[in-house]
Amino acid sequence: MKTINDFLLCPTPDAWIELALDNQEILLIDHANCEKKAASTALNLMYRYVHHYDLLNKMSRLAREELRHFEQIIAIMEARGIEYVQLNASRYAQKLRKPVRTYEPATLIDTMIVGAIIEARSCERFGKLAPHLDDELKKFYQSLLKSEARHYQDYLNLAIEAAEGESIDDRIELFLKRDKDLMESEDTEFRFHSGIMKVQDEGSEEDSGDSSGVK
Repeated sequence: MKTINDFLLCPTPDAWIELALDNQEILLIDHANCEKKAASTALNLMYRYVHHYDLLNKMSRLAREELRHFEQIIAIMEARGIEYVQLNASRYAQKLRKPVRTYEPATLIDTMIVGAIIEARSCERFGKLAPHLDDELKKFYQSLLKSEARHYQDYLNLAIEAAEGESIDDRIELFLKRDKDLMESEDTEFRFHSGIMKVQDEGSEEDSGDSSGVK
């Protein structure tokens, strides 16, 4: 199994790190949302693939861990007086999943690959961001690295198992290229999985009427 940095095709851009440090409330809120979504995805997979015992066990453990991470994040938010407001999701997961095939076992294979890439990208961002944070957040984000790395490995191993000996390298490469494109292309809102922020000219009509940027 490749290490996460070797697996992904690009690192998180430094520009995203700078935005994260300037928008830590949004970072924590959206991170909490990501943990809830990760747990929900794992539970949905358990309902869909009831015959797959290895998947059931791995997704059950993953869901518990993601919900524990969620509890830890909201405890930090509450202690810091951060209101848990509604945020729209980034485009990342939806765009990454777009090429998922609609017949089995291809759907399962692609879904597991997407899960592996999301977990790998999250882990990479935790590791790259942690050194720049205050002591509490640094310790918290570093504590997530081991479990997130295991989640990446679990998803990828499940994809390999579902392929029953056939190579899935081309599918992995396809989704990794989408991840790279999303990381290096422009977004209009900062989120945990957003790409590079779009820079608009000051005083433009778009600026004056646009309320969808980073708050």
